[in-house]
Amino acid sequence: STLLHFSANILTIDHSTLYQGTLLVQCLAPRSLLFRSKSIHLIILTIHTTTTMSDATGALNRRDVTRDIFSASIGSVACCYTGQPFDTVKVRMQTNPAAFPSVVFTSKTILSKEGVSAFWKGAVPTAMGMVLENAMAFGVNEALKRTFPDDAKEDPTKRPDLLRPFMMGAITGCFSATVLLPSEVVKAKTQVVVGGTEASSTDVYRKMIRKQGVRSLFMGFDAQIMRDAPFYAFFFGTYELNCYFFRTYIPSMPEELNYFLSGGFAGMLGWTAAMPFDVPKTNVQASWNSRVVGSYFPELIRIAKERGPLALYTGLIPTVLRAFPANAALFLGVEMGKKVFDRFVWP
Repeated sequence: STLLHFSANILTIDHSTLYQGTLLVQCLAPRSLLFRSKSIHLIILTIHTTTTMSDATGALNRRDVTRDIFSASIGSVACCYTGQPFDTVKVRMQTNPAAFPSVVFTSKTILSKEGVSAFWKGAVPTAMGMVLENAMAFGVNEALKRTFPDDAKEDPTKRPDLLRPFMMGAITGCFSATVLLPSEVVKAKTQVVVGGTEASSTDVYRKMIRKQGVRSLFMGFDAQIMRDAPFYAFFFGTYELNCYFFRTYIPSMPEELNYFLSGGFAGMLGWTAAMPFDVPKTNVQASWNSRVVGSYFPELIRIAKERGPLALYTGLIPTVLRAFPANAALFLGVEMGKKVFDRFVWP
């Protein structure tokens, strides 16, 4: 009866340790069949901790990490070159709203004065940054999902935990912000340059290092965190939510179309949630007088006082227009990259 009671306690806490707990009791049984309550709780705690650590190690196994990086890289390139023109328009509107008051006017001005290629200013550091960012973002997010799995994913009759992806997304955002920051600073300063003088990202990078040293690459670190945490919470959270609803209510939808639509809508909702934090972040990183930490909140307050709270949504239209195709391409590229990896790279 002691064995059955102990196994029941194990089962209540962690299904995966039932068999391991039974073995442990069988090993101890020859010495004593009587267990005090305190001893049982100690054994349960030890087994549960060991299992959790084992699962965490498994979440970072070499094949899964390589798969995450490979698929994120494919999605990143597709995302960058699909959405960069919209992002350039957004940055111009955010940093100089008087000169660039609308999407149409800004687009026409850039096209007539600087040519088509100007829409892809900063694309190279953006693509490099996106590969690093998404390798980190998708890698961390997938590792979190492997470490803390949702049991409902294995049973289609159960409703998945819809809050868990939002929480994991916010944690992911804090990690990815650190990786993305240098390329975001270079991109912001490059995109606000009008004309051909020092217009390349290489020229801007050299000027930054010459004036402020390596620390110039980390200007606005707090601004990056404030933007990325809410963005990724909605980004990954609404993607999982969209996929679930499409599979549930439109079961005939092809998986590729599900990835495309779910990713597009996730990008739109993510940017809508993060937009008030993105405007002061862009201004801080585009400025040559910003600090690593401490410039974000004064800029946020300044914009709200001088231009009103709605100014924090400056550039929302081109951002949302960019978000759907760019993030649809991103998630489709990531999901297809996983299938290519599983079939051809590391079967």
